[in-house]
Amino acid sequence: MKMNTLPYGRQNVTEEDIQAVISVLKSEFLTQGDRVPEFEKAFASYIGCEYAVAVANGTAALHLAALALDITAKDKVITTPITFAASANCIRYCGGEVYFVDIDEDTLLIDTKKLRILIESQPRGTFSGIVPVDFSGRAVDLEQLRELADEYGLWILEDACHAPGGYFVDRAGNRQYCGNGRFADMSIFSFHPVKHIATGEGGMITTNNKELYEKLLLLRTHGITRDPAQFTNSLQTALMTNEPAGDKYPPWYMEMQVLGYNYRLTDIQAALGSSQLKRADAGLDRRRMIAKRYAEAFSGAGFIKRQSGYVDGHSYHLYILEVDNRLALFNYLRESRIYAQIHYVPCHLMPYYKQLGWKEGDMPVSENYYAGCISIPMYPTLTDEEQDYVIDKIQSFYA
Repeated sequence: MKMNTLPYGRQNVTEEDIQAVISVLKSEFLTQGDRVPEFEKAFASYIGCEYAVAVANGTAALHLAALALDITAKDKVITTPITFAASANCIRYCGGEVYFVDIDEDTLLIDTKKLRILIESQPRGTFSGIVPVDFSGRAVDLEQLRELADEYGLWILEDACHAPGGYFVDRAGNRQYCGNGRFADMSIFSFHPVKHIATGEGGMITTNNKELYEKLLLLRTHGITRDPAQFTNSLQTALMTNEPAGDKYPPWYMEMQVLGYNYRLTDIQAALGSSQLKRADAGLDRRRMIAKRYAEAFSGAGFIKRQSGYVDGHSYHLYILEVDNRLALFNYLRESRIYAQIHYVPCHLMPYYKQLGWKEGDMPVSENYYAGCISIPMYPTLTDEEQDYVIDKIQSFYA
C-alpha cells in the first residue's frame, strides 16, 4: 500500500472546528467581538494562570512581552541558542543585547550551571532577564531558575511555544504546568498549525501579574484605550469645545497613551482555537503514546546517539533523534515521502548574530547537537501504521 506523505508535524482540523469558524463568519463581528476574550478565559483556565492575552502570533507575543518588561538598549538578556530565532529577536526588537548560554546535553534545555557561571562572571546588575525555552515540549525547571533569577534580580520570560500542557515536578512533588505563572513573570505560546493548538497564526501571553497584563492589553491595540477610568486628558480637552462638558466622556472618545501595535487576534482565529482547546488533552495523550512507541523502537539501536525517549511531563511538540550521517538519512526519508525537519540551526550561528560577534565554537554542546539532530513525524493523527513505516525506514537506512 502506498503511504501518504508524512510531515514532521501536521494540523488536525475537525468538522467541529469548521463549524466554530463558520459561526463567526455568519456573526456580526469577525474581529474585536466576544470570541477572543472567551478563548483567553478558556486558555487561562487550561494553563492554570490568572491572565491570558491573545495576539497575532508567537513572535508578536514575545515582542509585546519584551515591551511590557520595558526592555531598551541598556538591557542584556540571556537565552538559549537552540530555539527558533524569535526567542532572541524579541530582545533585539527593543534594542537590547542578547547573550546565549549553551544547552544541557541531556535535556537540550538551557544549562542552568553555565547560566550561573555567565551571570557571576559579570558585575551584579549586568543582566536584566532570562528567556528560557521549553524546547520540543520539555519543560524547563523554572523553580530552580526562579531561585537563580531572584538571587540576581532578573525577570523570566518563558517561551512555552512547544509546551502547552507540559509540566515539571517541583521539589514538593507538585506538577508545575508551563505558563501557569508560578515562577515566570510571563510565558508565551504559539498557535501555528503544527503546534498543539492551531489557529492558523496566533499566540498567547500568560501571566499572574495584573500590572503586566494591563500593559499587554494596551500595547496589543496601538497603545489605545477606550476605558474612561484610564483617560488622562481632561473631559474639556477631550471634547475640544466651548460648550459645557457635562460629566461624561462621549462614547467615541479614545486615547493613545503609549506607542503600541496592532497585534490582535481575530474572532475567526479565536473560535478555531477555542474549539481545538477542547481536545488538547486528547492530543497530548496521543503524542505521549507515539513518543513511547518511538522510544521502545529505537532503544539500544547502535545508530542512535540520543533520542527524546519518554520523559514525564514532556508535551512532545517534536520527537528528536540524534544520529550519524544525518544528511543522508534526511534525504533518504524524503525519497520515502517522510518529510523530517531539523530543529534548529543554532541562533548564534545565524549570519545576523555572527555579525554581532558570535562564532562557531562558542556553544559546543548546541553545535554538536545540531550536527546530528532530526525531527521525525509527531502529531496526534499519526497512525500506528504510519509510525511503523517511519520506524522501519529509519532502521532500514542503517541496516
